[in-house]
Amino acid sequence: METLKGMIVETIFRNDENGYTVAVMETEDEVITVTGTFGTDIAGETIIIYGKKVKHPKYGEQFQTEMYETVLPSNIDQIENYLGSGLIKGIGKSTAKKIVELFKEDSFDIIQNKPERLMEIEGIGDKKANMISKSFSEHADIREIMMFLQNHDISTGYSVKIYKKYEKNTIKVITENPYKLSEDIYGIGFKLADKIASSIGIEKKSPYRISSGIRYALIEYSLRGHTYMPYDFLVNATVSLLGIDRESVEDELRNMAFTEKIHIETINNERAVYYIPYHTAEVNVCKDLINLASVDFNITETDIIPYLKNVESATSINLSDKQNEAIVQSIINGVTVITGGPGTGKTTIILSIIEIFESMHKTVFLCAPTGRAAKRITESTGRDAKTIHRMLEYTYGEVDSNLSFNKDENSPLDCDAIIIDEMSMVDILLMNNLLKAVKKGTRLVLVGDVDQLPSVGAGNVLSDIINSDTIKTIRLDTIFRQSAGSMIVQNAHRINKGEMPVYNKQDADFFFMREDADDIVDIIVDLYVNRLPLRYAYNPVKDIQVLSPMKKGEAGVIELNLKLQAAINPPAKHKKEKFFGKYIFRVGDKVMQIKNNYQAQWTIEPKQGNIVTGEGVYNGDIGFITFIDETEQEIYVTFDEEKEVIYPFNQLDELILAYATTVHKSQGSEFPVIIMPIVWGPPMLLTRNLFYTAITRAKNLVVLVGIEKFMQDMISNNKIDRRYSALNYRLESLVANYRMLSEGLFE
Repeated sequence: METLKGMIVETIFRNDENGYTVAVMETEDEVITVTGTFGTDIAGETIIIYGKKVKHPKYGEQFQTEMYETVLPSNIDQIENYLGSGLIKGIGKSTAKKIVELFKEDSFDIIQNKPERLMEIEGIGDKKANMISKSFSEHADIREIMMFLQNHDISTGYSVKIYKKYEKNTIKVITENPYKLSEDIYGIGFKLADKIASSIGIEKKSPYRISSGIRYALIEYSLRGHTYMPYDFLVNATVSLLGIDRESVEDELRNMAFTEKIHIETINNERAVYYIPYHTAEVNVCKDLINLASVDFNITETDIIPYLKNVESATSINLSDKQNEAIVQSIINGVTVITGGPGTGKTTIILSIIEIFESMHKTVFLCAPTGRAAKRITESTGRDAKTIHRMLEYTYGEVDSNLSFNKDENSPLDCDAIIIDEMSMVDILLMNNLLKAVKKGTRLVLVGDVDQLPSVGAGNVLSDIINSDTIKTIRLDTIFRQSAGSMIVQNAHRINKGEMPVYNKQDADFFFMREDADDIVDIIVDLYVNRLPLRYAYNPVKDIQVLSPMKKGEAGVIELNLKLQAAINPPAKHKKEKFFGKYIFRVGDKVMQIKNNYQAQWTIEPKQGNIVTGEGVYNGDIGFITFIDETEQEIYVTFDEEKEVIYPFNQLDELILAYATTVHKSQGSEFPVIIMPIVWGPPMLLTRNLFYTAITRAKNLVVLVGIEKFMQDMISNNKIDRRYSALNYRLESLVANYRMLSEGLFE
């Protein structure tokens, strides 16, 4: 690592949000441009920077800063320049000259420790002297704080976030309880906080440490889809994580429950521990669903028949009995669930429900969990559909549990009915926020395929609602004529029944290529780059998606992406690229957003009309790198062929290459073509519902490459990993209690 010491003579650019700065430094030997993340505007400061010199093709030599420390200048000229830089409030160039002429090398000591002596200078009174001293001390605090954080291996990016949060109390907060960092600063997890705690001497059995370890275990479990953790699982996991005794963990669990940081209750004879946001969400969703479902709209099935006939006449579609039932129940009930696989007429039902409501002069809102799913509803119905977040007008939240929306119980959605598509993707936190904004008397229609993989976020909302048998549910199981010719649709239903798919029929849309394990990846790359584009005229990057059950391994997403990128978008002399983590990001690459970023700014520049701006990029969104700006250290990504988002280099952990992606990440998306390796993997990953979800992502063509035995194993493996969620239990219990009350069984 190289080192430079000098004075920052000019700030060329600074992003106040993340601290990224481009500045000019003057050293004893040279003047050089420096880039990096700094806690404050460093103009006028003398600093030592650590990093490396790089050669920018356009802007010449630069120094990329990884760490820095500020130092006060020592000679009189430097002191005068520092004081006259504008950094210290109340001191301009003229006043700086007077201070240095009078106090010389003692100027800093006088300002900090004897500010009353500043009044010896004409034009400085008591008020101004105090302002100068306070401003100087604040900058001294920042220097001390940034050095303290960097000495504990905290990056400058995180240091800026920490200082913005705690300001002058930073060192006090961290030395007292470093685990607050993992609660308050997005991106700082328990393990980094624990490392800091160890370096400053926090005891292993500190209540702060145990509490933070419990919280970490609960959040880790929620990331796997669980809303709660069985008590014994949690205790054992925390004991293993912290390396302490069980009694200490149980003592802190009781304390956390008493102070309402967690919730403990018995569910089906098993003690369950909730992180509070998930317990609150689950309880509220249960109450709100029953509340909405209890409304009597004073309308009968007979009343709906004329509307159904009008819809059939207008669309020239003969609705099946199940479709009729689904439409009717959606009109007469407060909450209705419609579930079914591909080709079972869900889109026809949604369109019919909308048309009937509109003929009744009722307002219908359409929404889905992802932008891609919302776009599909818009295309199939001709009506505007939004993401749930956009419909609720999200306002803030670096993490899902901190989401805030403008639409809630105090400002509900103004409509008569809401139809939610792709309900299998909706987690418990999002469902809770949605139901807060639904006023009683609004019909709610939940449409989805319960046999797909459940939501990435915590909860098992659609499945729990259906299994509770408390909300009116219509299951669609007939494949309609317009879809019957597709082997993709037929095979999806075969797989769902535990049967092997039918493949390799002439002129069909479903193929299986038997290949040895050593050849599978090479065949996939050849299919992607050469064979399918030549045979069907597909654009490989835009039309073909490789799906894998796994991240790691030879046929896992990481390795597939590297080989596909090398084949389809290799390095070139004038093609810019940025190395980050496991990947090299290159102009032209297909990339995926891997976490919800509700505050990411995007712009659309139409060929005609005004520029459109907005916020929000979501987990699973796929885009393309269009430009890499090495000077500003930013990557430009275009999503949905029009939304441009700019990523600072320090935010690239939100992106991965997306030539190949996991089946889980593909939920809610459709692709013209999918290619999938069929290889050995852990049974917990290779399940029937994962395979079913994968092939139902394809609109036109499925190509499977691999070993037939593993496909059979996947279809036979109908074991779905249990998700610890209790929405069905709560719905059943609440309805049972209402029933007993109505029958007079409670006093």
